[in-house]
Amino acid sequence: MTTLDQAERAQFIAIHPEWTIEGEALTRTFALADFNEAMGFVNRVALAAEVADHHPDIDIRWNRVTIVLTTHSAGGLTPKDTTLATTIDGF
Repeated sequence: MTTLDQAERAQFIAIHPEWTIEGEALTRTFALADFNEAMGFVNRVALAAEVADHHPDIDIRWNRVTIVLTTHSAGGLTPKDTTLATTIDGF
């Protein structure tokens, strides 16, 4: 799988400004109402990741959840990352 070029990265960020590109990863922190909501959100992300066979790094801090997406096997950002990020935005 090929990595995203600069135009594809810019296009994704233009449509999804809450995400940032840090090196070769997409990152976003979500603020939820409380720990229970954060865990429910993480469970929805986990199910979507299983379906996509693409697993993000997830950091949980009480009501804040940080998602980091990269395609390790491709050495950077790919459509797998932007597709899963778009799915996560829908939760």
